[in-house]
Amino acid sequence: MADDKTPQSDETQFDQTGATADHAAGQLPEEPNAPEIGEVEGAEATSGQGSKADAELADLKDKYLRLAAEFENYKRRTTKERADLFKTANQELMVALLPVLDDFDRARHHTKDTEDAGAVRESIDIIYNKLQKTLNQKGLAPMEAKGGSFDPDLHEAITQIPAPSEDLKGKIVDEVEKGYYLGDKVIRHAKVVLGQ
Repeated sequence: MADDKTPQSDETQFDQTGATADHAAGQLPEEPNAPEIGEVEGAEATSGQGSKADAELADLKDKYLRLAAEFENYKRRTTKERADLFKTANQELMVALLPVLDDFDRARHHTKDTEDAGAVRESIDIIYNKLQKTLNQKGLAPMEAKGGSFDPDLHEAITQIPAPSEDLKGKIVDEVEKGYYLGDKVIRHAKVVLGQ
């Protein structure tokens, strides 16, 4: 620039003495916190977020696998409990019926040599009442159908006969087989004869 004879203004003049000797012409001075060449600014923050996301993903996968394993164990356990329940579902009823069975055995043993029909009938009545009482305690209730209206949800019509009286037309005249409820559920429909 010494060869240049044109005067330069103070603003555009470059003080070459203030420039450091280790900078080549056309290069900017390095900033102390500037990223390296080829390094994207904020990459450190991204890698920190990436490792945090990876850790969170691994944690969620672990939770998912544990939950899936726990659910499989639950299914296996409930299936086994259900099978055990079906195997022993009748146990309570059978235990309740054993005294009635014992009474039948005693009645057969004591009445096998008797000629008295009244004693046999009395022993059967006692056992029948005990059986009825036991079944009622377990929720079994007989259905009262005779003389009532026909209900296809409760009754099964076997046949129809001419009604013996005018008030029995369209009603149940006879009950061939008794129906039963277990709780509120019909477990056997009554087989009935209808009057025409």
